[in-house]
Amino acid sequence: MSNQCIAANLESPGDIPTRAALEEHWQASERGDTQAEHAIYAGDAILDYPQSGERFRGRVTISAQRGGHPADRHFTVLRIVGSGNLWVSECIITYDGVPTYSVSIMQFAHEHVVHETQYFADTFRAPAWRADLAEPMPGRSIAKA
Repeated sequence: MSNQCIAANLESPGDIPTRAALEEHWQASERGDTQAEHAIYAGDAILDYPQSGERFRGRVTISAQRGGHPADRHFTVLRIVGSGNLWVSECIITYDGVPTYSVSIMQFAHEHVVHETQYFADTFRAPAWRADLAEPMPGRSIAKA
């Protein structure tokens, strides 16, 4: 059974508004609609970037740091899974034409994100030693070293 099937079985009818809010968040991110993008956050939300050690406090600060990003950004959602107050979005964020993989873990309370942790990972080439073990992911090709 795929992860998406497992996740779908975990979601309850009460999760529909949260999933819709997440989908709108990522669509607004792609449109560059910062007001709609940040409507999902509680006023006192926290955003953590573990790789840089940065923490941003409050919806206004989160919006300001994203709104000031100098790159041309595009967002492709690969998967959203979750239930209740914990949701994970797997995305490709393209900065000035260069894709970066991102995982966003969002904790909700009262229909708003109160804490998000976002991880970023650059692409890398697959080593030759495992070429016979791998197959391409759907819609992708394997970049060989």
